[in-house]
Amino acid sequence: MKLPHKAHVAIVDGKHFTVMQNTGQPFEPKLSSAQKPDLTASNFSAGVKHQDDIGQKHGRTDLNELAHGAAAAEWLNAKAISGELTDVLVIADPKTLGEMRRHYHSELEKRLVGEIDKTVTGEPTSKIEQVISAA
Repeated sequence: MKLPHKAHVAIVDGKHFTVMQNTGQPFEPKLSSAQKPDLTASNFSAGVKHQDDIGQKHGRTDLNELAHGAAAAEWLNAKAISGELTDVLVIADPKTLGEMRRHYHSELEKRLVGEIDKTVTGEPTSKIEQVISAA
């Protein structure tokens, strides 16, 4: 995947949110300046869609994790609207990515350079760079 120089990379799962920046070349990403924004998961709108008790009992649906994904999307929306983000790559596990997409603002959508549906939170930076290069 071609990742523009200075593009931001949002790495998200149901509990973690990290934002890094590409300081390398488009086809040779080098990620740096990791920040972990403090999120308040307050948007539980996924509850309308995920109301089955069986799914929650078996761990297939965790409303807190989905609300965290919504909060990450809202943080990215605010930064895109304010102009602090120009190019954004989102890497998230499939369930979180699906929830985030439901909350993308049109300004964020304009700035997305790509999405990768893979869980990479907790992985070393070099592994995340490999995932981006291989996408």
